[in-house]
Amino acid sequence: MLKKVVLVSGMSGAGKTLASSILEDMGYHIIDQYPVQLLSLLVDLIENSSDPRYNNVALATSLTDFNDFYRAFNGSELDVRVLFLDASNEVLLHRYKSTRRTHPLLISNVSNTLEEAISIERSDFNTKKDQSSVVIDTTLLTASILKSKIEKIFALSTTPVFTISFLSFGYKHGVPLDADLMIDVRFLKNPYWDLDLRMYSGNDESVYNYVMDDPVTQEFIVKLQDFLDYAFHQYVKEGKNHFTVAIGCTGGQHRSVTITNYLYKLYSKTYNCYKDHRDVKEFKHEK
Repeated sequence: MLKKVVLVSGMSGAGKTLASSILEDMGYHIIDQYPVQLLSLLVDLIENSSDPRYNNVALATSLTDFNDFYRAFNGSELDVRVLFLDASNEVLLHRYKSTRRTHPLLISNVSNTLEEAISIERSDFNTKKDQSSVVIDTTLLTASILKSKIEKIFALSTTPVFTISFLSFGYKHGVPLDADLMIDVRFLKNPYWDLDLRMYSGNDESVYNYVMDDPVTQEFIVKLQDFLDYAFHQYVKEGKNHFTVAIGCTGGQHRSVTITNYLYKLYSKTYNCYKDHRDVKEFKHEK
């Protein structure tokens, strides 16, 4: 069995500690802030130890030390994956001020203010995040949603699995920052302008059929499916473990929900899929 290692890093204050706790509850052995000078010993230990604790390991490290960890483990005989945690600068600033914690770059005298520390780390983060297999933005996430995302992506299994998350959203509520692919469906026929359908969502059959039966939607779906078939196949070949497809319309209620439901049902036949309707509203429909 190939031993698993998850490198957990990202912006300070974005949720690295919480993510490590979630991974620990899932069965990973957590090692936090391991000295970079001893990394070769740790790699050898994990590769050769018969201790079952080292079959699945999660290593939490600062962004400053990340490259050392990545180089040390990337050439090993281990199943190495990367989890980067991110959040907007405004949210990070609020989190530090509300918890009264001190940013690591302030402690090390790299910066003089909290705003400067976040800005410097952001520049460093942007140069490193391309190496990651998974980036999760926690700006708008609750702890339970973060837990659900990590459990879906890093679930322990005997064989690597390519998983796909389909997410509907409304542009007026802001775009999801951790999407790998964003599809704008605001050009499709909008059920919002039908007063009989306005208070329903793409989860309701009447709205779903209204969107899907339109000839423009039918033509779009054929072209979109051709693209996704090709893209997913290439990502599997590349060794990517998880891919997030975000589908957006104006309010995240009708068209994006419909297309998300269609794609989820379609690709669940081939891949391990999840779906989430970020902005859908639940209404009580009067008869």
